[in-house]
Amino acid sequence: MKVIKKIDIYLLRNFLGLFVATFFIAIFILLMQFMWMHVNDLVGKGIGLGVLSEFFIYATASVIPLALPLAILLSSLISFGNLAEKVELTAMKAAGISLFRILRPLALAVALLSVGAFFFSNNVLPKSQMKLWALIFSLRQKSPELQIPVGEFYDEISGYHIYVRDKTRKGELLNLMIYDYSGGFENAKVMVADTGRLMTSADRRFLILDLVQGESFENINQKQQRATGTTKNIPYRRETFTHKRLIIDFATDFNRYDESILEDQHVSKNVAQLVHSIDSVHTVAVARSAEQSTKLVNERYFGRDVTSSNIIIPEKLTTDERHEYNIDSLWASLSIERQRQVLRSAIERAQSYRDQIEYNAILLEDAERYIRKHEIELYRKFTLAFACLIFFFIGAPLGTIIRKGGLGAPVVISVILFIIYYIIDNTGYKMAREALWPCWAGMWLSSFILLPIGIFLTYKAATDSPLFNPEAWKIGLKKLMERLKEQEQIIRKAYENKYNTRSPR
Repeated sequence: MKVIKKIDIYLLRNFLGLFVATFFIAIFILLMQFMWMHVNDLVGKGIGLGVLSEFFIYATASVIPLALPLAILLSSLISFGNLAEKVELTAMKAAGISLFRILRPLALAVALLSVGAFFFSNNVLPKSQMKLWALIFSLRQKSPELQIPVGEFYDEISGYHIYVRDKTRKGELLNLMIYDYSGGFENAKVMVADTGRLMTSADRRFLILDLVQGESFENINQKQQRATGTTKNIPYRRETFTHKRLIIDFATDFNRYDESILEDQHVSKNVAQLVHSIDSVHTVAVARSAEQSTKLVNERYFGRDVTSSNIIIPEKLTTDERHEYNIDSLWASLSIERQRQVLRSAIERAQSYRDQIEYNAILLEDAERYIRKHEIELYRKFTLAFACLIFFFIGAPLGTIIRKGGLGAPVVISVILFIIYYIIDNTGYKMAREALWPCWAGMWLSSFILLPIGIFLTYKAATDSPLFNPEAWKIGLKKLMERLKEQEQIIRKAYENKYNTRSPR
């Protein structure tokens, strides 16, 4: 007996073909959304094709875990919608093949895809994430490509605003106006020149701006007046020049961020490393909390000696009486001035204790935040893989119920379901991140909600329930209204019998 039959091959061929197509479409859409988020890091930086290709590769790897569930949902919905629309699904059921037998080969394929998604998230994604964010930080540090526009102020050079009225074909700048704020706003300099030429130094670390035939105006502050011994109020200093060279610090080379700095980040670790980090930091946090509590109790409260100089005990009490005394009587025995001193001392001591407790809470909060980030990343590796199975058991039954194939209704339904999933998943993530919920509850929230929906749709599809048939809904609603009317008549008759049939006195 063959394990894989022709019907299994037929179903797998239809499903996998649609899956590959929808997978690349989902990657393209998510990649464009990711590019839009980081467009400011790429545009105007003069990045070479090699760096851009590297950025695209790492960005594509980062969106694969999110594109995979969407592709499974859409491909399963379209494939089973096509089977139902072409009456092929009905023919299979008429031949005695149940829906679960039809789903079996595709469910095994999706299970393998889920396992592959987990291993991808565990082994490949951490390295790609580390390289991606190192590349993004490098792009953010790179200075923008120097292209001074005509007729508007250019402010991409830190501390300078440059205005150029016109340019020649040889690259000469005509009628320049330069505002130099590199020394602070109070020490601003203004320069105008007829012509100028912009160049970079040999090591590409500085800009060289040669100005010809111009003037400069500079504010004179109080420090300069004291240095020159001038007491007369001079608002600015004017200088006329035939040639002037400005050297501006402006590194144009692309310097890569050190990837080793990101090795301790949660996005750069696999499951084993995440578990090890969580256990290590949790052990340190528990030890630190116990140490803080013990120190606070021993040194600030219970461990204080009653005969210490901090305790006010009247001298008239004997040695035996000092061990047993009443606080109220002790307070009443003090003078007014001594009571004020005691109150001030108590307030200061209480504020000191509060500051110490708040500082200890901040130290523990950093460790808890570190643990939460790692736990969220740990659960994410499992939830994204499990979402592939859930979306298959939502898309496949839904396709058999709506009986629509192609790219019309399935695409709309898939987008709506994925948006709902994304909203629920993002809500759970934020709840876990802000410590409002446990991390496992926040990250598994979407699975807890969508799994019953998948089971319900699979049951309805297996029993051939007309879930989206308007006529069936009308018939069901009509029966419900008739049943409500019958219940109303029964209640009314019971009410009439109770108040109309009274026993005579």
